[in-house]
Amino acid sequence: MKLLIASDIHGDIESAEILINVFNKEKCDKIVLLGDILYHGPRNDLPGRYAPKEVISLLNKYKDRILAVRGNCDTEVDQMVLEFPILADYAILSLDGLTVYATHGHNYNTKTPPPMANGDILLHGHTHVIRAEKFGEENTYINPGSITLPKENCPRSYVIYEDRKFTFYNTDSEIVKTAVF
Repeated sequence: MKLLIASDIHGDIESAEILINVFNKEKCDKIVLLGDILYHGPRNDLPGRYAPKEVISLLNKYKDRILAVRGNCDTEVDQMVLEFPILADYAILSLDGLTVYATHGHNYNTKTPPPMANGDILLHGHTHVIRAEKFGEENTYINPGSITLPKENCPRSYVIYEDRKFTFYNTDSEIVKTAVF
């Protein structure tokens, strides 16, 4: 299974186009979106190419290939225009013998983790900061950063998961970081 993982598009069409281009070029099986798909939120500046209606149109074309969870900026109104489910607070993924708890990060995170077994992986966005680090008792935290509005000097980024490896890329398709399990 090859997954393209991204978070915090915040209605930016350029970022959504980058993701779809990577998805097709890399021949990924699924796109995992970790929330905050359409709205930029009151704490963030307006993204450079803020065009949520264009993002809706583009992503709906891939509705059968997208797994999404709800971000703190996602609402029931967004679900009315997106043709794939976005309102789940989390998804549990079984990937090559790994258990991955995918969520946005505003409710479940390293400070308030979900019920996880030792060795499980917590995958979330929300902070807009790239992370691949241990936490708790033998757990790992993976954050793809933000494809649109990165923070703390991180690049705009996404992750490709394949064969027990999370590879972080900037939007120029350069490797930023790798986490292997």
